[in-house]
Amino acid sequence: MSPEVVGFVGIGLMLVLFAIGMPIAFAMAVAGLAGYAYLVEPSVAFNLLPRDVFEQFSSYPLSVIPMFVMMGVYAFASGIGKRLFDTAYVLLGHMPGGLTVATIAASTGFGAICGSTSATCATIGKVAIPEMKSRGYKDWLSTGSVTVAGSLGIMIPPSTTFIVYGILTEQSIGKLFISGIVPGVLLAVLFISTVVFICWRDPSAGPAGPATTIKQKLISLRGLIDTIILFVVTIGGLFAGWFSPTQAGAIGAAGALVIGMINRQLTWKKFIDGSKEGLRISAMIMLLIAGAVVFGHFITRTGMPLALADWVGGLNVPSVLIMSILLVVWFILGCLIDAMAIIVFLVPIVFPIVTHLGYDPIWFGMMVTLLSMTAVVTPPVGVNAYVVKGIVKDIPLTTIFRGVFPFLVPFFLGIVILTAFPAITTWLPQYITY
Repeated sequence: MSPEVVGFVGIGLMLVLFAIGMPIAFAMAVAGLAGYAYLVEPSVAFNLLPRDVFEQFSSYPLSVIPMFVMMGVYAFASGIGKRLFDTAYVLLGHMPGGLTVATIAASTGFGAICGSTSATCATIGKVAIPEMKSRGYKDWLSTGSVTVAGSLGIMIPPSTTFIVYGILTEQSIGKLFISGIVPGVLLAVLFISTVVFICWRDPSAGPAGPATTIKQKLISLRGLIDTIILFVVTIGGLFAGWFSPTQAGAIGAAGALVIGMINRQLTWKKFIDGSKEGLRISAMIMLLIAGAVVFGHFITRTGMPLALADWVGGLNVPSVLIMSILLVVWFILGCLIDAMAIIVFLVPIVFPIVTHLGYDPIWFGMMVTLLSMTAVVTPPVGVNAYVVKGIVKDIPLTTIFRGVFPFLVPFFLGIVILTAFPAITTWLPQYITY
């Protein structure tokens, strides 16, 4: 068999291992090991496997992952999410669907100190959903909005998705972080506009809350202090070039702990539970990367990425059409496979094609993150929906997914806008050096 055919067989083997339930990281490693052994020789392949795993787990650039993951879990344990929600409700609660609007705003703020969709979803959802339930909000709107708003956790920096993409493509993590700020705010505005429109058409879906005075609004701003401090110190310091991404994450994690102790919200139980969860998430991501590196060596050996890039470059069709097809395929896969797994599997294959077509790697990283946002909310694999289901066990999963569907419109609108105007993404990263 030719190397390219072996490459397709290897991908097929990996998908079969996915289907029978093997963990994704191990499925990629096994398929990559078998393919590399066939193309070269078994002894070389078996020497490659431990070397790749050791290099990934001892890599300093990868230490950025546990740092920002710990920052997110410690922020959750420190009660920052509840203070954000309370502030957002005082400021925005008078709007149609005020509690839902506040939920999206609070998720945007919490996303600025947490790089996980699940953590953002759980943090804000535990506060917002009982409030919306007590105020008579329809279940599909309350649960759907929390599910979707939680996805902002990986667009607003810091973001584990940007970190993994940056490591796989050797792009600046600092520039990737900064590239998500404007798109994240844009998507938050589109989500809020969708809620206002829904509740304007049907006020019973989400009644407006009471109006508040200017004095109450000003007093409520105290709830933003923790988030602003963490964001300015970490992402602001990264933007200014004061420290590297790993240092920024470490300072952010320490800062979240200090805030929790000052506010007397951080107990020993919360600290231990948060540390365990952070270590679990970090190990999962690093295993995925290690498996992807093994599989990537195999795919590179087959010559598939360059062959595909040359074939695509020879097509007599506009590059925007090829990119559109790629984004559609990515969206469909996101409905069926875990978002992080898609990134570590597809990025090494399609990245040469994207750069061959002349697209900016930073812009593509933002689009990958945006498609990951859709992947964590769409059925049947939408992780955020299952997180919300864990919060409200009495609401059917079908109701939660029903609440997600109206928000697919702003998702698709955001994809169109950011594809048509890539400068929205790329203008800010040019001012950062890391």
